[in-house]
Amino acid sequence: MPPKSGQHNGIQQDESPEDPQSDRGGERKRFVKRYRTEVAASIGSILSTFTAFPLDSVKTRMQTYQYKSFAECVRYTYQTEGYRGFFRGVTAPLASVTIVRTISFSVYQKSKYIYSAWFKRNFGIDPLVHVNTPGTYPTFSTIACFGAAGATAGSFITLVACPFELTKLSAQVSVLMADPNNSSLSEPTISRAVASSYQNKGTFKTAKNIVKHRGLMGLYSGFSLHLLRDTLGTGIYFMTYESSKQLLTTSRGSQSPTHPFAVAVAGGLCGVASWALIYPIDSAKSIYQRNCLASYKGVKAKKAPKIEFFNKTMYRGLGVSMGRSCVVNSMFFSAFESIKKQINALED
Repeated sequence: MPPKSGQHNGIQQDESPEDPQSDRGGERKRFVKRYRTEVAASIGSILSTFTAFPLDSVKTRMQTYQYKSFAECVRYTYQTEGYRGFFRGVTAPLASVTIVRTISFSVYQKSKYIYSAWFKRNFGIDPLVHVNTPGTYPTFSTIACFGAAGATAGSFITLVACPFELTKLSAQVSVLMADPNNSSLSEPTISRAVASSYQNKGTFKTAKNIVKHRGLMGLYSGFSLHLLRDTLGTGIYFMTYESSKQLLTTSRGSQSPTHPFAVAVAGGLCGVASWALIYPIDSAKSIYQRNCLASYKGVKAKKAPKIEFFNKTMYRGLGVSMGRSCVVNSMFFSAFESIKKQINALED
């Protein structure tokens, strides 16, 4: 008698063999869920960086050259360089900001658990449990935990970010540096020739040019100022975001710690707050790096200007920078939290 359907020699057959494609799909989902912070940070960075890059370009030009207003800088850039002028150097930050943000959020994520465990061990308070409890408000422990974790992430990423940011700045101001009619720059002819050599070059050619004129360590010109800016700025950034989000969520009576309104507003606030408090450091860094780009081996660049928090010239371009940062970070965190939610909802 032939075997009945579904049997072979009296042994029950499996309903169907395991589908290799389905298994691979499951592995991909598990991988994405495991690294959801990094995936969400990468996608959010690309979107927000490209959209707001023209404002970043105008900010850098206003810091390093004496334009009277935002409108004058925009008008002069368009007249001399066209629309391309606003996107000079966009490739470097698209790559660097994505890499830096991904690393930064990964380091921040790990750091905040370490600091939270330290608080619990020493004071019997778990900041992360508190912040995720509905109806709670920021406390000293939560603010300190997020600030310390942010500062740790900021100091770590400077090693990666400094060369990228230098090449971006070069692309943004190289045309102005090489212009003999620009009264803001008083380098001798040979320095202008060095500055001219940076014009219309891509990220990697710019990096090679920096090494040629200043040696390998030239890629880290302004590193100490960059380190100071990112350590303080990133600490303020995460501290403001997490605390504002918690405050807004609780005040609106929401049970979700990632309410879209709270996320968008907190994202905008953290960008504004961090730039407002560290802007003179960033100006000093930008001016010193510009000076470095006009120097060459054997000749020291002009010293970095003093960081003066009560000198209005150190705040040129602050309004542009704060506006840009508000838009960028509101977009970024909205995308970041939304993508994380979608990833968490994936079935294995």
